[in-house]
Amino acid sequence: MGPPLALVLAAGLGTRMRSRHAKVLHPVLGWPMVRHAVAACQEAGLEVRLVVHHQEPQVREALAGLHVAFSRQEHPRGTGDAVRAALADLPATGTLVVLPGDAPLLRAQTLTALLDAHQGRLVTCLSVRLPDPAEYGRIVRDGDQLRIVEAAELVLAGRSEAERAAMDEVNSGVYAFDLAFLHELLPSLQPHPPKGELYLTDALAAASARGGAAVLCHSGDPAEVMGVNDRWAMSEAERRLGERLKQAHALAGVSFQDPASTRVEVEVLLGQDVLIGPGCVLARGVVLGEGVEVGPHCVLSRCRVHAGARILAHSVVDGAEVGAGAQVGPLARLRPGAVLEADVRVGNFVEVKQSRIEEGAKVSHLSYIGDARVGAGANVGAGTITCNYDGFGKHHTEIGAGAFIGSNTALVAPLRVGVGAIVGAGSTLTADVPDQALAVARGAQINRSDLAPRLRARNQALARLHAARSSGEGEPS
Repeated sequence: MGPPLALVLAAGLGTRMRSRHAKVLHPVLGWPMVRHAVAACQEAGLEVRLVVHHQEPQVREALAGLHVAFSRQEHPRGTGDAVRAALADLPATGTLVVLPGDAPLLRAQTLTALLDAHQGRLVTCLSVRLPDPAEYGRIVRDGDQLRIVEAAELVLAGRSEAERAAMDEVNSGVYAFDLAFLHELLPSLQPHPPKGELYLTDALAAASARGGAAVLCHSGDPAEVMGVNDRWAMSEAERRLGERLKQAHALAGVSFQDPASTRVEVEVLLGQDVLIGPGCVLARGVVLGEGVEVGPHCVLSRCRVHAGARILAHSVVDGAEVGAGAQVGPLARLRPGAVLEADVRVGNFVEVKQSRIEEGAKVSHLSYIGDARVGAGANVGAGTITCNYDGFGKHHTEIGAGAFIGSNTALVAPLRVGVGAIVGAGSTLTADVPDQALAVARGAQINRSDLAPRLRARNQALARLHAARSSGEGEPS
């Protein structure tokens, strides 16, 4: 017999999300919701199959490369029909875990505990106690008999609101099944009015009648096993999962100055002694080496920052690499393809895109470096821009090692500034500069003696005339 299987129910649209996207595709901390459920199953050692219908191509794409299989539910008619749609793709015997695709907080250890409790029974249902059970199906225990009763059926049965609230053990929608029992039971399930849906919950009563049912009540955080039904619940799931991730990072040696204001997504790797300031966003794919400091209100995504580097306040680093000991910001932006080598300085209001800045170089403020290479030890003055786009294509700028670029310089690509060259401030360069040369390219300065007082007097007279006309004093009678 092979390993236990998992069947993730991901066919529904999720109308309460009020969205054109299927519910399971909504992102929770960097992953589509359904991917969290798949990850928990795979961590628990389960082979995973999904039941799909709404936006099937997008669901398949969201899980590409994760070694999961798919079954299609042609006409969604409830959870029982969803499992029945996959029946032909499942083995005749063994154990099957069924879970919803909208449970992003579910942990692998909870699934393992369910399997341990199952112990060859026909059905084991995972339940949880809620102070406000609301619309959830209730676990009803009548002696040795177990069944699940939907909230709507309790109303139809005449149960008062107080009685319904007292029935606080609810069905989580997570089950372990004997596959032979499922193959026997599912073809005979009867539809429930008014929608004619087939309820998987009927399996518990059927198994209980044969003495093969059990309910495992989850003793941890109830939110872990409850699905996401609307946008507010999704926000709460993000908050709880974020707390879980940040706590794990903190226990591994990361300091968060204000954890509540900081967002950390999945697939973020943080080294020891990393310091994260308040209000930061660390999106999926961020890797920070040991001792990295990230100042307040920075946004980092798909980037690698090496040991000892500092990202100062209000900087954005996306798809870039920052070398050991480098410093970025405050208020800097590194775009995809930016590579900063060790000990580089990129300062305030500097934007770098698709460029390599080599060891020890400085671009300290108010500059744009795009499609360029800045050599080791070079210094790029304030207001310098690489004019990399001519309206048709992008062109490369090369700044040699040790070069000095004066402030307010425009480097019109394609262009090479040689090793050790100096470019005078205010230049607009359109031709290469040889190694060790001095280049100045700007209009000649003109000084006119004693002209400043005359210009001031003229401007003051014009201002008085304008004021008189505005008040009507200068108009003819």
